[in-house]
Amino acid sequence: MPGPDAEPPRHVAIIMDGNGRWAERRGLPRAAGHVAGVEAVRRVVRAAPTHGIGTLTLYAFSSDNWRRPEPEVRMLMSLLRAYLRDECAACARSGVRLRVIGRRDRLPVALAEAIEQAETATAGGDCLELRVAIDYSARDAILRAATLLRDTPPTREQFGAALAASTHAGACAPDVDLVVRTAGEQRLSDFLLWESAYAELWFTRTLWPDFGAAHLAAAVRAFERRERRYGALPGGTQPLAESA
Repeated sequence: MPGPDAEPPRHVAIIMDGNGRWAERRGLPRAAGHVAGVEAVRRVVRAAPTHGIGTLTLYAFSSDNWRRPEPEVRMLMSLLRAYLRDECAACARSGVRLRVIGRRDRLPVALAEAIEQAETATAGGDCLELRVAIDYSARDAILRAATLLRDTPPTREQFGAALAASTHAGACAPDVDLVVRTAGEQRLSDFLLWESAYAELWFTRTLWPDFGAAHLAAAVRAFERRERRYGALPGGTQPLAESA
């Protein structure tokens, strides 16, 4: 059981896996799984603030996903645009600030416009920062950040700021405390590699469209039972702050 002083994860990152398998097991087209996955996103976004989560990052479309069949990619781009359009008002009302991280130069114009509109409309949200990763690659982001700072040996904080700038993330988010991956896979898949250096990992066989508030609660409970040492001995001190 979590101790009385257990703290919830401030930043949770979720690799939403299993949409296609969910559809195939039901004899449905893969698109149906992606549509059902959007409902799971809505459930988790509603539940996150109740657990003290301040930042939620969802892996929606990796840079490697461009390799998928063109009809599926087009459908995903359309679905992402529809989500941003349809959820914008609800996010603004509930205090959710929406950001999209990743590249934007390869996205359809209509999707890029929907991103800008959603970010502007929800800029005042202070209940939850919802970050959706689209055309995102952690390794590519690290390379771009290194290019931005090639003339200056940076501190970790400076590099983190450059990394945020390289993915349109705005101000630096807190380091990831908890990474959740659904559908039984157990790998990071080029997702938030720098930010997840000391993240706890939680895996479930549940397919993403079946994921809901109870699963998120289970992940948070598991996180609260773990002792985070940051390289120290049990009961040791936290890591020293890096000097400038």
